[in-house]
Amino acid sequence: MRFTGTESYVATDDLTVAVNAAVTLERPLLVKGEPGTGKTELARQVSAALGLPMIEWHIKSTTKAQQGLYEYDAVSRLRDSQLGDAKVNDVANYIKRGKLWQAFEADGRVVLLIDEIDKADIEFPNDLLQELDRMEFHVYETGQTVKALHRPIMIITSNNEKELPDAFLRRCFFHYIRFPDIDTMRKIVDVHHPGIKDALLTTALTQFYEIRDQQGLKKKPSTSEVLDWLKLLLAEDLTSEDLKRDGASALPKLHGALLKNEQDVHLFERLAFMARSQR
Repeated sequence: MRFTGTESYVATDDLTVAVNAAVTLERPLLVKGEPGTGKTELARQVSAALGLPMIEWHIKSTTKAQQGLYEYDAVSRLRDSQLGDAKVNDVANYIKRGKLWQAFEADGRVVLLIDEIDKADIEFPNDLLQELDRMEFHVYETGQTVKALHRPIMIITSNNEKELPDAFLRRCFFHYIRFPDIDTMRKIVDVHHPGIKDALLTTALTQFYEIRDQQGLKKKPSTSEVLDWLKLLLAEDLTSEDLKRDGASALPKLHGALLKNEQDVHLFERLAFMARSQR
């Protein structure tokens, strides 16, 4: 059971090594990288490539670790007891199984995605340490112990918004997805926009990397954003000549797909003004 990438996902050699190492070690794969570099999509592609079902747990700022195990609905049980409902006699009727429970009780091995773990509070990863180690947890309301029938392939993503605790990091295999170089980006574009004219692609990617390298940029455009931009360029039937900037504006065509805040737009407008002033 080895991951080598898929037809729709360009995986670099170091990324495939990381995925396969985590599978071999049976440890969670912690994937960090800029937003839009394909961290979440990696889990879906691993699932597809290995032919395994996938369970997704998307983390929010309000998510608690307990929700991944189970939730006990005491309010509903109290209401049903007042109504004389017979199902109140079995507390299991009020236990909602979380994503970890679903992964643990699956008939076969699954891919479990814990997406953007750094959105939750700092205690979230600490509260999962035992479950990651033992692959089991106790349900206090019913007295049962839920143990993984098959250890899931666990992929955990982080956008590096906050530091994760050392005890949690020790239990993971770590990989940082570096931003693709221009050759890798060409391969990625070819997957999503096959047949794009080389002159257009060369001009567009040159402008894209120039934007990313611009000093003072608040938010660098990501892989997903350059793919959106290229889709727009193709939809508008623009050529490499159309992309050439005339000096009146340092902004690329359809820049709203790449620049996502007014500070960065103003930055390029100032650059154009300074260039005109020096003429």
